[in-house]
Amino acid sequence: MKGDYTPYIERTPDGQYKNLIREILEKGTLGPSPMVDKEGKEINTIDLMGASTIRFNLLENGFPFITERDISGFWRSAVGELFAFINGARTQKELEMFGCKWWKAWLTEEKCAKRGLEKGDLGPGSYGAAFASFPTLDGNTFNQFEEIVKQIKERPELKTHMITPWIPQYTIRNSDNQQKVVVCPCHGWIHFRVLGDKLSMLMWQRSCDVLIGGPSNWVQYSALLLAMAEVLNLQPYEFIHQISDAHIFENQMPWVEEILSRESQPFPTLKLVKKHKKISDYRNTDFELSDYHSGEAIKGIPVGI
Repeated sequence: MKGDYTPYIERTPDGQYKNLIREILEKGTLGPSPMVDKEGKEINTIDLMGASTIRFNLLENGFPFITERDISGFWRSAVGELFAFINGARTQKELEMFGCKWWKAWLTEEKCAKRGLEKGDLGPGSYGAAFASFPTLDGNTFNQFEEIVKQIKERPELKTHMITPWIPQYTIRNSDNQQKVVVCPCHGWIHFRVLGDKLSMLMWQRSCDVLIGGPSNWVQYSALLLAMAEVLNLQPYEFIHQISDAHIFENQMPWVEEILSRESQPFPTLKLVKKHKKISDYRNTDFELSDYHSGEAIKGIPVGI
């Protein structure tokens, strides 16, 4: 990887996580949600459309692991999930092979059957299908990551290094069209930009559960930027995150208050310990975390399913 991190002692705490939570609380709207809790009870969300843009200069101020609560126990699952999708994974079994085991609650027989899918199948409208085998008009498939790496190498100056997780014929649901994905992609609209010898990445997100999903998204997409920069022989520079619908579930409020009361610490370091020439060859074990200091882990934060 080109470049190196600023020494930990010179980094400053990043307050963007707590600022995002406060912004949702101050400007958001309380309303019904299509999600339910683990007992099947409907839960409301506080939603904010178009939250403030979040920016992380990875090498200058550390890797964006939230420090208000300890997430060292599950960060590899987040990284494994994204690289599973890059490799075309669309089933619970395939995801678990990459070290991600948290999809079980969404891939029940009942939920899959509603979309005409087998138990454990996210469907042809899922991330893995979009990233690795996007359907084309001629009946073939298109591997977005494989082709975008080739394009960046050949034409780094272009502003069209874009990837989408959205296959509309499988994600739109109305009286004439059956949705063919258990969970419509929430994240993964990616724009890579090469400026000089630096690689920046903006990830636009349709929907973000800020307490549960947001921290995982920051880790997995920043890890992707490190890996892409290595494959392209560029310096990883800035990860920019834009959320369309940023939300907090109403039943998460006790945990929100606890997080806001905690002190933020400087971000840690994440480095590649094994390097590959192809982006699809990366795994969660190729990354090593150090300098991570945080508040205690918070267990039991409810999640919508």
